[in-house]
Amino acid sequence: MSQDLKQRFAGIFHRPASYIFSAPGRTELGGNHTDHQLGRVLAAAVSLDSTAAVARSEDRLVQVCSEGYPLCRISLDDLEVHPEEAGSTAALVRGILAGIRQRGGELVGFDAYVSSRVLPGSGLSSSAAFEVLIGTIANHLSGCGMTPLEIAQLGQYAENRYFGKPCGLMDQAACAIGGVVSIDFAHENHPAVEHLDLDLAAFGYALCIIDSGADHADLTAEYAAIPEELAAVSRLFGQTHLRQVDEAAFYRRLPEIRAAVGDRALLRAIHVFQENRRVVQEVEALQAGDFPRFLELCAASGRSSWMYLQNVIPAGAVAHQELAVALALAETLLDGRGAFRVQGGGFAGTIQAFVPLDMLDAFCLGIERCLGPGSCHVLNIRPEGGILLEEL
Repeated sequence: MSQDLKQRFAGIFHRPASYIFSAPGRTELGGNHTDHQLGRVLAAAVSLDSTAAVARSEDRLVQVCSEGYPLCRISLDDLEVHPEEAGSTAALVRGILAGIRQRGGELVGFDAYVSSRVLPGSGLSSSAAFEVLIGTIANHLSGCGMTPLEIAQLGQYAENRYFGKPCGLMDQAACAIGGVVSIDFAHENHPAVEHLDLDLAAFGYALCIIDSGADHADLTAEYAAIPEELAAVSRLFGQTHLRQVDEAAFYRRLPEIRAAVGDRALLRAIHVFQENRRVVQEVEALQAGDFPRFLELCAASGRSSWMYLQNVIPAGAVAHQELAVALALAETLLDGRGAFRVQGGGFAGTIQAFVPLDMLDAFCLGIERCLGPGSCHVLNIRPEGGILLEEL
Protein backbone atom coordinates (compact mmCIF):
# COMPACT_ATOMS: atom_id res chain seq x y z
CA MET A 1 0.00 0.00 0.00
CA SER A 2 2.78 2.49 0.87
CA GLN A 3 4.27 2.13 -2.62
CA ASP A 4 0.92 2.99 -4.22
CA LEU A 5 0.54 5.95 -1.85
CA LYS A 6 3.98 7.24 -2.77
CA GLN A 7 3.23 6.95 -6.48
CA ARG A 8 -0.07 8.80 -6.14
CA PHE A 9 1.56 11.50 -4.03
CA ALA A 10 4.27 12.00 -6.67
CA GLY A 11 1.66 12.13 -9.43
CA ILE A 12 -0.23 14.94 -7.71
CA PHE A 13 2.54 16.98 -6.08
CA HIS A 14 5.34 16.21 -8.57
CA ARG A 15 7.92 15.33 -5.93
CA PRO A 16 8.63 12.36 -3.70
CA ALA A 17 6.97 11.83 -0.32
CA SER A 18 9.09 11.86 2.82
CA TYR A 19 6.79 10.12 5.32
CA ILE A 20 3.95 7.60 5.58
CA PHE A 21 1.49 8.13 8.46
CA SER A 22 -1.45 6.00 9.61
CA ALA A 23 -4.46 6.39 11.91
CA PRO A 24 -7.03 3.65 12.62
CA GLY A 25 -10.79 3.61 12.66
CA ARG A 26 -12.53 2.66 15.87
CA THR A 27 -15.36 0.62 17.21
CA GLU A 28 -17.21 1.46 20.41
CA LEU A 29 -17.49 -1.55 22.70
CA GLY A 30 -19.61 0.15 25.37
CA GLY A 31 -20.90 3.58 26.27
CA ASN A 32 -23.24 4.42 23.40
CA HIS A 33 -23.71 8.22 23.32
CA THR A 34 -22.26 8.74 26.78
CA ASP A 35 -19.08 10.65 25.91
CA HIS A 36 -20.83 13.96 25.20
CA GLN A 37 -22.44 13.72 28.65
CA LEU A 38 -19.08 13.47 30.48
CA GLY A 39 -19.75 9.75 30.76
CA ARG A 40 -17.80 6.53 30.44
CA VAL A 41 -16.93 4.64 27.26
CA LEU A 42 -15.12 1.50 26.20
CA ALA A 43 -13.66 1.58 22.71
CA ALA A 44 -11.09 -0.09 20.48
CA ALA A 45 -8.97 0.89 17.50
CA VAL A 46 -9.50 -1.48 14.57
CA SER A 47 -7.44 -2.85 11.71
CA LEU A 48 -8.90 -0.54 9.07
CA ASP A 49 -6.98 2.71 8.76
CA SER A 50 -6.44 5.96 6.93
CA THR A 51 -2.92 6.45 5.58
CA ALA A 52 -1.10 9.42 4.12
CA ALA A 53 2.03 10.04 2.08
CA VAL A 54 3.47 13.37 3.21
CA ALA A 55 6.24 15.85 2.48
CA ARG A 56 7.07 19.22 4.01
CA SER A 57 6.63 22.38 1.96
CA GLU A 58 8.13 25.84 2.26
CA ASP A 59 5.20 27.97 1.06
CA ARG A 60 3.08 28.13 4.26
CA LEU A 61 0.37 26.03 2.67
CA VAL A 62 -1.13 22.77 3.80
CA GLN A 63 -2.45 20.81 0.83
CA VAL A 64 -4.43 17.63 1.44
CA CYS A 65 -5.74 15.43 -1.35
CA SER A 66 -7.99 12.64 -0.13
CA GLU A 67 -8.60 9.84 -2.59
CA GLY A 68 -11.75 10.62 -4.58
CA TYR A 69 -12.01 14.22 -3.33
CA PRO A 70 -10.77 17.60 -4.62
CA LEU A 71 -7.48 19.03 -3.38
CA CYS A 72 -7.90 21.03 -0.15
CA ARG A 73 -5.61 24.06 0.34
CA ILE A 74 -5.25 25.83 3.69
CA SER A 75 -3.02 28.85 4.27
CA LEU A 76 -1.20 28.88 7.60
CA ASP A 77 -1.83 32.63 7.63
CA ASP A 78 -5.61 32.16 7.62
CA LEU A 79 -6.80 29.81 10.36
CA GLU A 80 -9.95 31.64 11.41
CA VAL A 81 -13.33 29.94 11.16
CA HIS A 82 -14.83 30.07 7.65
CA PRO A 83 -18.60 29.57 8.10
CA GLU A 84 -19.01 28.59 4.45
CA GLU A 85 -16.68 25.60 5.02
CA ALA A 86 -18.95 23.98 7.62
CA GLY A 87 -19.25 20.26 6.99
CA SER A 88 -16.18 20.11 4.76
CA THR A 89 -12.71 18.59 4.79
CA ALA A 90 -11.26 22.10 4.72
CA ALA A 91 -13.02 22.91 7.98
CA LEU A 92 -11.46 19.91 9.71
CA VAL A 93 -7.94 20.62 8.45
CA ARG A 94 -8.16 24.33 9.25
CA GLY A 95 -9.55 23.62 12.71
CA ILE A 96 -6.82 21.13 13.57
CA LEU A 97 -4.10 23.53 12.46
CA ALA A 98 -5.71 26.33 14.43
CA GLY A 99 -5.80 24.12 17.51
CA ILE A 100 -2.09 23.38 17.24
CA ARG A 101 -1.30 27.08 16.91
CA GLN A 102 -3.39 27.85 20.00
CA ARG A 103 -1.27 25.33 21.89
CA GLY A 104 1.89 27.17 20.88
CA GLY A 105 2.94 24.94 18.00
CA GLU A 106 5.13 26.30 15.20
CA LEU A 107 3.23 25.15 12.15
CA VAL A 108 4.95 24.18 8.92
CA GLY A 109 3.44 23.66 5.50
CA PHE A 110 3.03 20.17 4.08
CA ASP A 111 1.46 18.22 1.25
CA ALA A 112 -0.44 15.00 1.93
CA TYR A 113 -2.16 12.36 -0.15
CA VAL A 114 -4.69 10.40 1.94
CA SER A 115 -6.18 7.00 1.24
CA SER A 116 -8.67 5.41 3.62
CA ARG A 117 -9.95 1.91 4.22
CA VAL A 118 -12.31 3.40 6.84
CA LEU A 119 -15.13 4.08 4.44
CA PRO A 120 -17.32 7.16 5.03
CA GLY A 121 -20.60 6.23 6.72
CA SER A 122 -19.20 2.89 7.90
CA GLY A 123 -19.78 3.63 11.58
CA LEU A 124 -16.06 3.12 12.22
CA SER A 125 -15.45 6.85 12.45
CA SER A 126 -13.76 7.72 9.20
CA SER A 127 -13.89 11.39 10.19
CA ALA A 128 -12.07 10.81 13.50
CA ALA A 129 -9.45 8.65 11.74
CA PHE A 130 -8.88 11.50 9.27
CA GLU A 131 -8.68 14.08 12.05
CA VAL A 132 -6.19 12.01 14.04
CA LEU A 133 -4.18 11.41 10.87
CA ILE A 134 -3.91 15.14 10.10
CA GLY A 135 -3.22 15.94 13.75
CA THR A 136 -0.49 13.29 13.93
CA ILE A 137 1.14 14.65 10.77
CA ALA A 138 1.05 18.27 11.94
CA ASN A 139 2.21 17.34 15.43
CA HIS A 140 5.20 15.43 14.06
CA LEU A 141 6.24 18.06 11.54
CA SER A 142 5.81 20.97 13.96
CA GLY A 143 7.59 19.20 16.81
CA CYS A 144 4.80 20.01 19.29
CA GLY A 145 5.22 16.81 21.28
CA MET A 146 1.48 16.49 21.89
CA THR A 147 0.15 13.32 23.50
CA PRO A 148 -2.34 11.08 21.65
CA LEU A 149 -5.12 12.42 23.87
CA GLU A 150 -4.20 16.01 23.00
CA ILE A 151 -4.27 15.09 19.30
CA ALA A 152 -7.73 13.62 19.86
CA GLN A 153 -8.83 16.90 21.45
CA LEU A 154 -7.66 18.75 18.34
CA GLY A 155 -10.02 16.62 16.26
CA GLN A 156 -12.93 17.28 18.57
CA TYR A 157 -12.20 21.01 18.55
CA ALA A 158 -12.14 21.04 14.75
CA GLU A 159 -15.46 19.17 14.54
CA ASN A 160 -17.18 21.32 17.16
CA ARG A 161 -15.87 24.76 16.23
CA TYR A 162 -15.09 24.57 12.50
CA PHE A 163 -17.03 21.61 11.03
CA GLY A 164 -20.20 22.33 12.99
CA LYS A 165 -20.85 18.93 14.60
CA PRO A 166 -21.38 18.77 18.40
CA CYS A 167 -19.50 15.48 18.88
CA GLY A 168 -17.91 14.07 22.01
CA LEU A 169 -14.30 12.89 22.29
CA MET A 170 -14.66 9.11 22.24
CA ASP A 171 -14.07 8.57 18.53
CA GLN A 172 -10.95 10.70 18.31
CA ALA A 173 -9.52 9.32 21.57
CA ALA A 174 -9.93 5.70 20.48
CA CYS A 175 -8.35 6.42 17.09
CA ALA A 176 -5.46 8.40 18.58
CA ILE A 177 -4.59 6.10 21.51
CA GLY A 178 -5.05 2.64 19.98
CA GLY A 179 -5.80 -0.75 21.52
CA VAL A 180 -8.76 -1.15 23.88
CA VAL A 181 -9.32 1.83 26.15
CA SER A 182 -11.72 2.70 28.92
CA ILE A 183 -12.26 6.46 29.07
CA ASP A 184 -13.96 8.40 31.85
CA PHE A 185 -14.89 11.92 30.73
CA ALA A 186 -15.95 13.16 34.19
CA HIS A 187 -13.25 15.84 33.94
CA GLU A 188 -13.91 17.08 30.41
CA ASN A 189 -10.45 18.47 29.59
CA HIS A 190 -8.56 15.72 31.41
CA PRO A 191 -10.34 12.42 30.79
CA ALA A 192 -9.03 9.35 32.60
CA VAL A 193 -7.79 6.70 30.16
CA GLU A 194 -7.08 3.08 31.04
CA HIS A 195 -5.67 0.49 28.63
CA LEU A 196 -7.14 -3.01 28.71
CA ASP A 197 -6.03 -6.33 27.29
CA LEU A 198 -8.52 -8.13 25.06
CA ASP A 199 -7.57 -11.16 22.96
CA LEU A 200 -10.81 -12.11 21.26
CA ALA A 201 -9.39 -15.20 19.58
CA ALA A 202 -8.27 -16.53 22.95
CA PHE A 203 -11.91 -16.44 24.06
CA GLY A 204 -12.99 -18.12 20.82
CA TYR A 205 -14.64 -15.07 19.25
CA ALA A 206 -14.27 -12.73 16.30
CA LEU A 207 -15.35 -9.11 16.02
CA CYS A 208 -17.61 -8.45 13.04
CA ILE A 209 -18.80 -5.10 11.78
CA ILE A 210 -21.88 -5.37 9.58
CA ASP A 211 -22.73 -2.68 7.04
CA SER A 212 -26.48 -2.09 7.15
CA GLY A 213 -26.54 -0.48 3.71
CA ALA A 214 -27.70 2.89 5.06
CA ASP A 215 -25.46 5.95 5.26
CA HIS A 216 -25.35 9.03 7.48
CA ALA A 217 -26.44 11.57 4.84
CA ASP A 218 -29.08 14.00 6.05
CA LEU A 219 -29.02 12.60 9.58
CA THR A 220 -27.23 15.49 11.28
CA ALA A 221 -30.46 16.60 12.98
CA GLU A 222 -31.01 13.09 14.38
CA TYR A 223 -27.54 13.03 15.94
CA ALA A 224 -27.77 16.59 17.24
CA ALA A 225 -31.12 15.89 18.91
CA ILE A 226 -29.58 13.41 21.35
CA PRO A 227 -27.17 15.80 23.13
CA GLU A 228 -29.73 18.60 22.82
CA GLU A 229 -32.43 16.59 24.60
CA LEU A 230 -30.01 15.37 27.28
CA ALA A 231 -28.88 18.96 27.84
CA ALA A 232 -32.52 19.95 28.30
CA VAL A 233 -32.86 17.34 31.06
CA SER A 234 -29.63 18.52 32.68
CA ARG A 235 -30.76 22.15 32.71
CA LEU A 236 -33.74 21.20 34.85
CA PHE A 237 -31.17 20.37 37.54
CA GLY A 238 -29.03 23.44 36.92
CA GLN A 239 -26.36 21.40 35.13
CA THR A 240 -24.91 21.24 31.62
CA HIS A 241 -24.29 17.48 31.33
CA LEU A 242 -26.19 14.45 32.56
CA ARG A 243 -23.14 13.08 34.40
CA GLN A 244 -23.55 16.03 36.82
CA VAL A 245 -27.17 15.13 37.61
CA ASP A 246 -27.99 12.99 40.66
CA GLU A 247 -29.75 9.89 39.37
CA ALA A 248 -31.94 9.47 42.45
CA ALA A 249 -33.12 13.08 42.12
CA PHE A 250 -33.82 12.41 38.44
CA TYR A 251 -36.18 9.55 39.27
CA ARG A 252 -37.90 11.54 42.01
CA ARG A 253 -38.75 14.25 39.48
CA LEU A 254 -39.91 12.04 36.58
CA PRO A 255 -43.38 13.62 36.22
CA GLU A 256 -41.87 17.09 36.09
CA ILE A 257 -39.21 16.01 33.57
CA ARG A 258 -41.81 14.40 31.28
CA ALA A 259 -43.89 17.57 31.31
CA ALA A 260 -40.91 19.81 30.65
CA VAL A 261 -38.90 17.97 27.97
CA GLY A 262 -41.03 15.03 26.82
CA ASP A 263 -40.77 11.28 27.07
CA ARG A 264 -38.03 10.68 24.50
CA ALA A 265 -35.59 12.96 26.32
CA LEU A 266 -36.44 11.21 29.58
CA LEU A 267 -35.88 7.75 28.10
CA ARG A 268 -32.60 8.83 26.57
CA ALA A 269 -31.43 10.05 29.96
CA ILE A 270 -32.33 6.66 31.50
CA HIS A 271 -30.14 5.01 28.85
CA VAL A 272 -27.17 7.22 29.70
CA PHE A 273 -27.45 6.60 33.46
CA GLN A 274 -27.60 2.84 32.89
CA GLU A 275 -24.95 2.79 30.16
CA ASN A 276 -22.38 4.51 32.37
CA ARG A 277 -22.79 1.73 34.94
CA ARG A 278 -22.55 -0.91 32.21
CA VAL A 279 -19.18 0.39 31.04
CA VAL A 280 -17.78 0.02 34.56
CA GLN A 281 -19.14 -3.53 34.67
CA GLU A 282 -17.71 -4.32 31.21
CA VAL A 283 -14.27 -3.18 32.31
CA GLU A 284 -14.52 -5.30 35.45
CA ALA A 285 -15.58 -8.32 33.39
CA LEU A 286 -12.64 -7.95 30.99
CA GLN A 287 -10.19 -7.46 33.84
CA ALA A 288 -11.51 -10.64 35.45
CA GLY A 289 -11.35 -12.57 32.17
CA ASP A 290 -15.12 -13.12 32.34
CA PHE A 291 -15.97 -12.86 28.65
CA PRO A 292 -19.49 -14.35 28.93
CA ARG A 293 -20.36 -11.55 31.36
CA PHE A 294 -18.89 -8.99 28.95
CA LEU A 295 -21.11 -10.38 26.17
CA GLU A 296 -24.19 -10.11 28.40
CA LEU A 297 -23.42 -6.44 29.01
CA CYS A 298 -22.83 -5.79 25.30
CA ALA A 299 -26.24 -7.26 24.51
CA ALA A 300 -27.84 -5.16 27.26
CA SER A 301 -26.21 -2.05 25.81
CA GLY A 302 -27.71 -2.84 22.42
CA ARG A 303 -31.20 -3.33 23.86
CA SER A 304 -30.97 -0.07 25.80
CA SER A 305 -29.80 1.84 22.74
CA TRP A 306 -32.79 0.63 20.74
CA MET A 307 -35.43 0.89 23.49
CA TYR A 308 -34.38 4.00 25.40
CA LEU A 309 -31.79 5.95 23.42
CA GLN A 310 -33.75 5.25 20.22
CA ASN A 311 -30.87 5.62 17.77
CA VAL A 312 -31.69 2.68 15.51
CA ILE A 313 -34.57 4.00 13.37
CA PRO A 314 -34.64 7.67 12.24
CA ALA A 315 -37.79 9.51 13.28
CA GLY A 316 -40.61 8.83 10.83
CA ALA A 317 -38.74 6.19 8.81
CA VAL A 318 -41.06 3.41 7.69
CA ALA A 319 -39.94 1.91 4.39
CA HIS A 320 -36.21 2.11 5.20
CA GLN A 321 -35.05 0.71 8.55
CA GLU A 322 -31.77 -0.81 7.47
CA LEU A 323 -30.04 -0.77 10.85
CA ALA A 324 -32.98 -2.54 12.48
CA VAL A 325 -32.95 -5.20 9.76
CA ALA A 326 -29.21 -5.77 10.31
CA LEU A 327 -29.77 -6.18 14.06
CA ALA A 328 -32.64 -8.64 13.52
CA LEU A 329 -30.55 -10.63 11.05
CA ALA A 330 -27.60 -10.81 13.46
CA GLU A 331 -29.88 -12.05 16.23
CA THR A 332 -31.30 -14.77 13.99
CA LEU A 333 -27.91 -15.96 12.78
CA LEU A 334 -26.30 -15.97 16.23
CA ASP A 335 -29.21 -18.01 17.62
CA GLY A 336 -28.61 -17.14 21.26
CA ARG A 337 -24.81 -17.14 21.14
CA GLY A 338 -22.38 -14.20 21.11
CA ALA A 339 -23.73 -10.66 21.19
CA PHE A 340 -24.76 -7.90 18.82
CA ARG A 341 -25.51 -4.18 19.19
CA VAL A 342 -25.76 -0.85 17.46
CA GLN A 343 -22.45 0.98 17.75
CA GLY A 344 -21.41 4.59 17.32
CA GLY A 345 -23.87 7.27 16.38
CA GLY A 346 -26.52 4.86 15.15
CA PHE A 347 -29.47 5.54 12.79
CA ALA A 348 -27.33 4.32 9.86
CA GLY A 349 -23.95 2.79 9.13
CA THR A 350 -22.97 -0.39 10.90
CA ILE A 351 -23.69 -2.72 13.79
CA GLN A 352 -21.27 -4.81 15.82
CA ALA A 353 -21.33 -8.54 16.55
CA PHE A 354 -19.15 -10.84 18.63
CA VAL A 355 -19.31 -14.13 16.78
CA PRO A 356 -18.09 -17.55 17.99
CA LEU A 357 -15.25 -18.71 15.74
CA ASP A 358 -16.98 -22.03 15.04
CA MET A 359 -19.88 -20.22 13.36
CA LEU A 360 -17.98 -17.30 11.82
CA ASP A 361 -18.09 -18.53 8.21
CA ALA A 362 -21.81 -19.31 8.35
CA PHE A 363 -22.54 -16.00 10.05
CA CYS A 364 -20.69 -13.96 7.41
CA LEU A 365 -22.31 -15.96 4.61
CA GLY A 366 -25.77 -15.36 6.07
CA ILE A 367 -25.16 -11.64 6.48
CA GLU A 368 -23.82 -11.19 2.96
CA ARG A 369 -26.57 -13.29 1.40
CA CYS A 370 -29.10 -10.78 2.75
CA LEU A 371 -27.18 -7.50 2.89
CA GLY A 372 -24.84 -7.96 -0.04
CA PRO A 373 -21.22 -8.94 -0.72
CA GLY A 374 -18.70 -7.13 1.46
CA SER A 375 -21.25 -6.21 4.13
CA CYS A 376 -19.64 -8.32 6.89
CA HIS A 377 -16.16 -7.23 7.96
CA VAL A 378 -14.07 -9.39 10.31
CA LEU A 379 -11.73 -7.00 12.12
CA ASN A 380 -8.82 -7.19 14.50
CA ILE A 381 -8.06 -4.79 17.34
CA ARG A 382 -5.11 -2.56 16.40
CA PRO A 383 -2.70 -1.83 19.26
CA GLU A 384 -1.42 1.46 17.81
CA GLY A 385 -3.23 4.75 17.37
CA GLY A 386 -2.04 7.53 15.07
CA ILE A 387 1.58 6.84 14.13
CA LEU A 388 4.43 7.59 11.75
CA LEU A 389 4.72 4.33 9.82
CA GLU A 390 7.71 5.10 7.65
CA GLU A 391 10.28 7.85 7.15
CA LEU A 392 11.55 7.72 3.59
